[in-house]
Amino acid sequence: MPWQHIRISRFGGPEVLELVEQSTLPEPGSGEVRIKVVAAGTGFTDTMIRRGRYPDFKGPLPFTPGYEIVGVVEKTGPGVTTPRENQMVADLCVVGGYAQYAIRPARFLVPVPDGIDPAEAVCIPLAYLTAFQMLTRYRHLPLGATILVIGASGTVGTALLDLARHLGLKAIGTCSAANVPVVERFGATAIDYHAGDFVAAVRRLTAGGPGGSGVDAAFDAIGGAHFDRSFACLARGGLLVGYGSQTMAVGREGMVSAGLGLARLKLWNAMSFLLRHRQAVFYSITARRSTQPGEFKADMAELFKLLRDGAIHPVVIDRLPLAAASQVHARIDSGGLGGKIVLLLPWRAS
Repeated sequence: MPWQHIRISRFGGPEVLELVEQSTLPEPGSGEVRIKVVAAGTGFTDTMIRRGRYPDFKGPLPFTPGYEIVGVVEKTGPGVTTPRENQMVADLCVVGGYAQYAIRPARFLVPVPDGIDPAEAVCIPLAYLTAFQMLTRYRHLPLGATILVIGASGTVGTALLDLARHLGLKAIGTCSAANVPVVERFGATAIDYHAGDFVAAVRRLTAGGPGGSGVDAAFDAIGGAHFDRSFACLARGGLLVGYGSQTMAVGREGMVSAGLGLARLKLWNAMSFLLRHRQAVFYSITARRSTQPGEFKADMAELFKLLRDGAIHPVVIDRLPLAAASQVHARIDSGGLGGKIVLLLPWRAS
């Protein structure tokens, strides 16, 4: 039976995404399942992988990109008891998602409750799980605490704002002028990062707080030297969570600068007692899933409950066919999307 997927044979720009057809279906091995993919998420991390700049994946070539999927278990391999066939599941696959079929280890798959839009469900495994774990697994933030989200109009940024609203937190988000409405729709305060120094703006907005001016937690995916500015926004006892190196990914900074950014986080954490007890950590979703698989599945299940109950609202700005993958990547590279584009597989319409 012929089926389609996107292939990358060399690292580069959106033009390296190629739609190809295979003549035979892949078969699951021991502990694996074959998933008929319904929805594949797209995002900045996929573009990092496409460029060959993602630390957790460097090949081999060729490969199929696609970090997160939602689909139906079509066939189980030997030794698999759960999930069952015909069950809707979600997975954080890192690569392999831009395809009609995916072979995945059964142990990481999380059931998707009935009645959930697959395009919204596919926002959970990467963006919302990243946001949820950063908000809940490193620090207990009490009701009314204030957070700062750098790049708040991105997919993880909007997830942080959405979850902050659900958890009763105040949020400040940096974004471009065009995306101020995206941030404000979540009840957050938007700062146009082109209009001036966002550190000074954060200090003005939080003046008179119990820990002095500044936020209780900041979340920064830009990395490198930008961590300095986010750390400067923390109130006494505040926490900076770094979760990316976007400037390195797009070539504005090199590996050395990205490495120095990570070193800063470790140094600040070690010297917290000299820095008004402010702390810093780095979050990696793949590393945490590897060390805490039970936590990963439990948090995913909790997020699907929130989605089913209407407590969270992922921003899906477009739903496009698999063949549009290269155009989607070009749009992501241009920035300023204000939400997630989802690839819906061909049979979804039928």
